[in-house]
Amino acid sequence: MDVINSKYREESTIKALLEDYQSASPYPHIVMDNFLSQEFADSLSNNFPEIEKLDIHWKGLNENKSEGASFDMYHDDFKKMKSTITSSQFYDWIEQVTGVKDGLITDDKLGCGVHQGKDGSFLDVHVDFNMHHLNNKYRRLNLLVYLNPGWKTEEYGGELEMWNANMTKCEKKVAPIHNRAVIFETNHYSYHGYSQISLPPDVFRRSFYAYVYTDDQGNQKSYHDTTFKARPDDNTSKKVKTAAKETLKNGVKKTLKKLGIKF
Repeated sequence: MDVINSKYREESTIKALLEDYQSASPYPHIVMDNFLSQEFADSLSNNFPEIEKLDIHWKGLNENKSEGASFDMYHDDFKKMKSTITSSQFYDWIEQVTGVKDGLITDDKLGCGVHQGKDGSFLDVHVDFNMHHLNNKYRRLNLLVYLNPGWKTEEYGGELEMWNANMTKCEKKVAPIHNRAVIFETNHYSYHGYSQISLPPDVFRRSFYAYVYTDDQGNQKSYHDTTFKARPDDNTSKKVKTAAKETLKNGVKKTLKKLGIKF
């Protein structure tokens, strides 16, 4: 826990974070600037893996971004970050600032890694998958730590958008500035994403992510995969294609899960 800014471990701050989390709209969340020690955050940024070396490159109707979780290939500080957010001390802390309890874990294979987007990257608004498909634990929290020194929000865009439950309004935008962390609840209405970014060739939108699972269902409903939703101002073609794709995908995955088939 020594890499996390000491002020966020103070009792008074923890109490304030819990109050902010529980009262936040459009769904429970907190935003913390200078989350890591400055030296450590700068090291993660300076040693961020090149986009070509990441494991997965999504490019489709609803997303254009890259991600990876091959920590053995990354700088040692990424291993230190992973060990921090999978420690019992971190789970104790996150219980205190969110109130989410009941056996918190972050899975090695489906729990933490890095995201990166270059010019033109976007992630349409969606709710995340709500259950680990192998161990059947419920995904309850998302942690994002942005690693973008000198981010020019007005020029680049890339704000995290938080939409209301019926997808009619973006209620909050969070700029992905360097060393800013966001924790938010994963539930059936936690719609979020970011619009297409415009970046110079040597600039990327980067973050460290972690998912927290529990045995308790919390505000989750029945199993669903990641589900994209079109924005109100998207054209008719995209709205129709998105709805059809997501209905088919979720239907297939629900059937596979009922049959006990691993995917």
